[in-house]
Amino acid sequence: MKIKHLVLLLTAVIPAYLLLAPKAKPVPSDLRDAVSDGAFDSLPGVSTGVNSPEVSAPAYQEETSDRKSIYGDDDRTDYYSADPVKRSLADSVVSFWESGSVTMAGGKALLGVMNFGRAARLCPGEKFAEQPIGAFCSGTLVGEDIVMTAGHCIVDQAKCADTKLVFGYSLKKAGDYPSSVPPEDVYSCSSIIKRDLDVTPGFLASIWNGGPGPDFALIKLDRKVAGRKPLAVNRRSKPANGDQLFVIGHPVGLPVKIAGNAKVRKASPRYFFLTDLDTFGGNSGSAVFNAKTNLIEGILVRGDVDFVNSPAGCKVASVVPQEGGHGEAVTKISVLEKFIP
Repeated sequence: MKIKHLVLLLTAVIPAYLLLAPKAKPVPSDLRDAVSDGAFDSLPGVSTGVNSPEVSAPAYQEETSDRKSIYGDDDRTDYYSADPVKRSLADSVVSFWESGSVTMAGGKALLGVMNFGRAARLCPGEKFAEQPIGAFCSGTLVGEDIVMTAGHCIVDQAKCADTKLVFGYSLKKAGDYPSSVPPEDVYSCSSIIKRDLDVTPGFLASIWNGGPGPDFALIKLDRKVAGRKPLAVNRRSKPANGDQLFVIGHPVGLPVKIAGNAKVRKASPRYFFLTDLDTFGGNSGSAVFNAKTNLIEGILVRGDVDFVNSPAGCKVASVVPQEGGHGEAVTKISVLEKFIP
């Protein structure tokens, strides 16, 4: 009788799994890197001679109440306007660039940037529209030559070899838009230490784990980082609903931004938690910090649509009340802390 019941159960479950399991796709559109999330759009504002990511225009997505990236007020601020503690943390945050977008000339590392407002066809008045964009992901120094990021940012050794990591891509004062950094602030990705990416785990695994699986990567740089300190991760406790947070990274490939006034919305999934952080494509790999301890709680990996078309034909950032929207997903640091020195 027990065998018969088991057979009947499998007969019901297996077809349901095959029907409902999500189809794998190479780069899901909700991952927070600047290319897959459509942050660079079709790049109509690229100037002649500037290296720019080769991406196609994303499909138009209708504005709906549950797919937004700004929760309440837009809390993103520039490096120069942050407090000293957060500026110190931001010094250890790194931007990811295609190798061809970083060239050495005149004693400087020149960055292949473009104007954000023109490239993304933003409507007048959109925040940071006058600033440059160019980075495709974010990361954080967690060892003397180890950077932590999202698993979908560095997918294999070939991508590692074709990536430059740039520290100090930030506004040191108002209006001082960076297009270069000192050569010593540019590093290469030498190898992948540990990586996991399981964003399409299948129906049963998704139900069991409360959503997608791990998304992280630890990469080794070509040399030890000078003048910047590795940041500490939270090894003692797990995030809980209501914990206050902030994030540091490169939304849309912009110079580094700090965004706070956010909290953990849902801590129950096994591998990630949901937040109301103001993040965009390009924030993938950004460290998410506990606002009380300044310890890293996780890595920003997924989120909702960044921009929608306005009636005027230009684009605006998606905005909902602080408690609205679906939320931004953060890989828990507990998933990878054992691999961090």
